[in-house]
Amino acid sequence: MQLTPDNPIGHDVNAEALAVLDVLDRGGIAIIPLNVAYAILGRTEGAIRRIFAVKQRSFDKPSGMFGGALASADLHILDEQAQAFRSALIEEADLPFSIVAEYRKDHPLLAGVEPFVLETSTKGSTMDMLLNAGPLHNALAAFSHERATPVFGSSANQSLSGSKYRIADIEQAVLDAADIIIDHGTCRDANTQGLSSTIIDFRDYSVVRAGCRFDEIEDFAQTRFGIALRK
Repeated sequence: MQLTPDNPIGHDVNAEALAVLDVLDRGGIAIIPLNVAYAILGRTEGAIRRIFAVKQRSFDKPSGMFGGALASADLHILDEQAQAFRSALIEEADLPFSIVAEYRKDHPLLAGVEPFVLETSTKGSTMDMLLNAGPLHNALAAFSHERATPVFGSSANQSLSGSKYRIADIEQAVLDAADIIIDHGTCRDANTQGLSSTIIDFRDYSVVRAGCRFDEIEDFAQTRFGIALRK
């Protein structure tokens, strides 16, 4: 099934997010547009195993959780400054970013996550969570949090080939693995470097990956909070 809105500007992201969640809950795989790149998602062991296989991705490279501010507040262990920085990046700067931080392993939100999925979506005591990556991402994050059905995944491309900003550019093998594909045309933050989200370790504000919009994130961190991101 492929949902392609006739008018991408007026797409119903709530309906699309619910359609995606229904597929994921049945063990399927979804490809969706983010502002930063297209992503491939799953939430069961079978789906995550297929994603790693089709992407030719090493299990040494964890997936991330596609969550929102509420999920991060529930799961991530942050001091007051880090919490304020997270909120401001979303509410004031409206920038996409991935946050790495220690997480609450015993939180009820993770109770229904299969062990393999959690193992391949965390690293030691930390979890990477993508935040504020566009309308569909935010709708999906809200519904998945409400249902307590976390969603995990990574960029919709084979490993080391660079992020993809159009469905037409995604490798056919990756497309063939998906049970639902949402096409919104070219991603907002498409760039010639193949960059996706910026990843910041909120334990010490070190930069795990300088992605798209990094310069804006770095400037906001410095001017708003006096935080010098560590490269």
